Amino acid sequence: MTKRIVKIGLIQTKVSESLQGNITKTAKLVEEALKKGANVVCLQELYNAPYFPQYAKFDAEKYLEDLQGPSFQALSPLAKKYNAVIIVPIFERFKKNRNYNTALVINTDGKPLKPYRKMHIPHDPGFYEKYYFAEGEDDGYQVYKTKYGVIAVLICFDQWFPEAARAVSLKGADMIFYPTAIGYLKGFQVNKDQGDWHDAWELTQRSHAIDNSVVVAAANRVGTEGKLEFWGQSFVSGPFGKIMARASKSKDEALVVEVDLALNKYVADGWGFRDNRRPKSYQSLIVEKKKRTSKLRDSEYFKESQKLLGEK
Repeated sequence: MTKRIVKIGLIQTKVSESLQGNITKTAKLVEEALKKGANVVCLQELYNAPYFPQYAKFDAEKYLEDLQGPSFQALSPLAKKYNAVIIVPIFERFKKNRNYNTALVINTDGKPLKPYRKMHIPHDPGFYEKYYFAEGEDDGYQVYKTKYGVIAVLICFDQWFPEAARAVSLKGADMIFYPTAIGYLKGFQVNKDQGDWHDAWELTQRSHAIDNSVVVAAANRVGTEGKLEFWGQSFVSGPFGKIMARASKSKDEALVVEVDLALNKYVADGWGFRDNRRPKSYQSLIVEKKKRTSKLRDSEYFKESQKLLGEK
């Protein structure tokens, strides 16, 4: 088995209210990862802004960016200098009343590739994203053929949907990157004997790695913002679901992990999942989208978390 070695860099940081300050700090960590040999570097979701969707009402105008705005201007030269691919999640200014949670992908020549716009938008206490982001287009799953392999980017809430991971893997993705902003809601207690939010988050992404025989990399922020305690622990999983490396729970970090993409095909051939798929039997998965009902607002989780946030 001929090896296909790639070094992945994941950047996790605490975020301030200063857009430019966040960009400057992150750019330094990106360069740190690149000096360590990283070929593909991924930043966390909304890396240069506080996680403002935790509030139902927040003036986030100053964090809007064009695709070739301050983030691109700061990181494009690094991509070109180090011959690397950099994944940069931003709050994209698109047009009036229609902005996106977007991943800008900068290629090794410093030029932008087609952006990926987050497809699945949550709307729960502490995660009121539908107030700020439009949903990505129905054909919006992107894969990028780079010199380091075929990569795909899915953003945060997308990670809970196996269909998204399957879609990009069938398009040829070797690596799936999940820029993320997730943590615990302060005071929200879960019976540890029954499970844990963090463990579920990590496990579902490791499952995508196994199901699709791909490398999965998740970059998550750290620090406390309002009522959210972000748990960090950015990680890379191989196609067997094994955690190759994991960052800390609380520190700014440039995690660099070496992976062998040749293992993907070896694992895929062993499991035989793709060869034994039966797409015609999956037609029931294609259903008309239904609007969310009041059942969510009647749920125990919704009421408890809304109370903790001091909302009505």
